[in-house]
Amino acid sequence: MLRVLALCVTACVAFAGVGGATALSRFTGNIDDVDADTLLGDDRPEASTPDPEDPNAGTPLNIVLMGSDDRSGANGGLVADDTEGMRSDTTMILHISADRSRVELVSIPRDSTVDLPSCPTTAGTTTNPVSGTKFNSAFAAGADLGGDVASGALCTMRTIESLTDVRMDGFVVIDFAGFQAMIDALDGVELCIPEAVHSPKANNLTLPAGVQRLDGGTALSYARARTGEGLGDGSDLGRIGRQQELMAALVRTVLGKNLLTDAGALVQFLDAVTRSLTMSDNLSSVTGLAGLAYSAKGIDLGSITFMTVPNGTDPTNPNNVVWTSDADQLWDNLKNDRPAGATEQEAGEQPADTLPDAGSTEGAPEAGTEPEGSQDAADAAPTPAETKDAGEEAFSAQDVTSVCG
Repeated sequence: MLRVLALCVTACVAFAGVGGATALSRFTGNIDDVDADTLLGDDRPEASTPDPEDPNAGTPLNIVLMGSDDRSGANGGLVADDTEGMRSDTTMILHISADRSRVELVSIPRDSTVDLPSCPTTAGTTTNPVSGTKFNSAFAAGADLGGDVASGALCTMRTIESLTDVRMDGFVVIDFAGFQAMIDALDGVELCIPEAVHSPKANNLTLPAGVQRLDGGTALSYARARTGEGLGDGSDLGRIGRQQELMAALVRTVLGKNLLTDAGALVQFLDAVTRSLTMSDNLSSVTGLAGLAYSAKGIDLGSITFMTVPNGTDPTNPNNVVWTSDADQLWDNLKNDRPAGATEQEAGEQPADTLPDAGSTEGAPEAGTEPEGSQDAADAAPTPAETKDAGEEAFSAQDVTSVCG
């Protein structure tokens, strides 16, 4: 999502001569930002630095992406309940490699049993630490005490850092209204719905099986749906898989459109995205976004990977999960800028830039060539694409995760 926004800002810079500069000022003015580094203080994991042996290398980034279920303002009429307060409906860590060759989005289950540290708020107050509670309570604790979305994001950042010892370099929060407007600005996203869905609790969501184009309101309901027909066991993990598939569809839709050459569509999309964002101020500047977009311009669908923190059932609460020992390797990979899914053996044997990414075709025969020792390629039966289990397995934005017809 950050790359999409950054690309759009860069495009605005490109047509500054025809009013883009004015548009940029308006769009960045839409964003609520906060100085997260100052508020979180110095007692944090160290920031990454470029490799002194490789002057061309950049700096890896870990950015917390959050969907807020705040019901205030325009968000109140978009959901069919009267729940008060603010929570993080979904949380992902967006890791961008130092060489800008890959992007990984790691979903953190909201029902993870964790310990919350004390957190600063924008109001100058500090939350109390809490043991053995759900991960999404971090956002609620900060937002309740600080009275704003930014305080919720700060406490989520602090909690992730305390649990992983990986520094988070910033955050982006989008609310219900912003998510819906973003999808509508793209004229919807196309998604495979493997079986018919009916969820009374998600604004009475009803979808037939098959490939469907979801508008903003439908996509929002689908992203939030947890219980009902066609939605599996009703767990948070099942919903994470659907959210990851929806995010992958969003990426494919944006990269498949000519947003960067269609000024009208670009302005509509960027205005929709920025109007409901809260960000750390190091990410909200025009120069920061444009620089990030330029450095990441070579990333393609196969280089964008989705995965979930390795987890298992909490033995003290079957409705929650706990992170397994495999999560330790994940955090070590992010901290050292290795592919998130690298195993301990792979991480120890190879440098980060030679490890294969999820969805990689490394080791496969080149296009138009025949594997050694095989029969004539023309007679060989095509190998069906492997279907990845979203939410359970790592997959790239070009992988198949659901089959429709």
